[in-house]
Amino acid sequence: MGIARDDRTNDGFFARAKRSIPGGVNSPVRAYGSVGGTPRFLVGAKGAYVTDTEGREYVDLVASWGPAILGHTHPEVLEAVQQAAARGLSFGASTPGETELAELVRERVSVGDARPIGKIRMVSTGTEATMTAIRLARGFTGRDLLVKFAGHYHGHSDSLLAEAGSGVATLSMPGSAGITEATAAQTLVLPYNDLDAVRQAFAEHGPRIAAVIVEAAAANMGVLAPRRGFNRSLSEITRSNGSLLIVDEVLTGFRVGPAGWWGLEAADVVPDGSGWEPDLVTFGKVIGGGMPLAALGGRADVMDYLAPLGPVYQAGTLSGNPVAVAAGTATLRLATPEVYATLDAVADRLSVAVSEALSAEGVEHTVQRAGSLFSFAFTPDAPRDYDDVRAQQTWRYPPFFHAMLDAGVNLPPSVYEAWFVTAAHDETAVSRILDALPAAAKAAAAATAPAAG
Repeated sequence: MGIARDDRTNDGFFARAKRSIPGGVNSPVRAYGSVGGTPRFLVGAKGAYVTDTEGREYVDLVASWGPAILGHTHPEVLEAVQQAAARGLSFGASTPGETELAELVRERVSVGDARPIGKIRMVSTGTEATMTAIRLARGFTGRDLLVKFAGHYHGHSDSLLAEAGSGVATLSMPGSAGITEATAAQTLVLPYNDLDAVRQAFAEHGPRIAAVIVEAAAANMGVLAPRRGFNRSLSEITRSNGSLLIVDEVLTGFRVGPAGWWGLEAADVVPDGSGWEPDLVTFGKVIGGGMPLAALGGRADVMDYLAPLGPVYQAGTLSGNPVAVAAGTATLRLATPEVYATLDAVADRLSVAVSEALSAEGVEHTVQRAGSLFSFAFTPDAPRDYDDVRAQQTWRYPPFFHAMLDAGVNLPPSVYEAWFVTAAHDETAVSRILDALPAAAKAAAAATAPAAG
């Protein structure tokens, strides 16, 4: 017998969902598997807040995993979406909005004279963007091997799930069933922030390596920024070996700055941005303003290998969907320098406050930052790579998470995910978070390690 249709509790909706949807969710982390308890079923969002089916409001630090950079349901974004929807939900044909967004992205991703996005192809999801970028790199170079880094998550396509972060890390899975040995053998997984390992891989396999793919700043095993100069060195290594560098900015693109993490690095290393450029970049999240939209872009000569100009095929009926494009264009135009200054200031304040609360209770931890993205690792020493991240006291996070949830603060339901603030996190929202921290820190301090075995 099914759950009564008038059962409006989170428990009721979860039980009902599990009858029709595997695990009751359409993306694994949503199931609360690593923190326990019943996932919240959300029915509304506005500004810095989300509301669940029971009518309870939470200050939100998930922000739809990044795209709600302005806050949820920003009125100007909603207006753009409504106007686009009134003209038609989908045409299966080209629209002027696609070109306008492409031009906006090309303009924003620049530092000085450096403009790494020569051309751009829109798709529907970040997974599709990275999958296409890898296919394109293999087609362009005529090579088969891919290098990725342990703990980096680039979507759920077959060649990318080995030692991945995000939900794979949350569920303690080494990879995924259904991936053939032949496919897995085409991916070399290296430790993050280890240039010697990269050089050794190229010494052994250089003529077969089509590309290196890297998160611009790792944000799917908690936040873990690259060591200074790491990405630039990857660019030098790949170019000297005839390979391509794919920088995954699905989480960092247009969130940590107008030109993403690459923009921050380019301006930091060489003020005019002339130091280095990726060959391909993947975007998601913010580029769609909360709607299903993603993209890949990069060197024009590489991008022109995509059909219809080149031999690498990619297509999608919903690619460049007019409603999603309208949301993305409005979001990017509204993401002003003032917005980024607000994000940085709120992230600074919250990350310091959480750290102080944990320290007051004697909880060992480190603050992990990459621009306005932040997280916390329950370890006394700053992690360098995925092994370091996995060695932390992850069991301290579930009680911390639930104490915050009980106090009306919605955190990512996994220690391996980044925290996201929005431009709508005003003093009232921040104060509610600060008020919840002492009890949450006490809960983390009182946690005990699970029994072995």
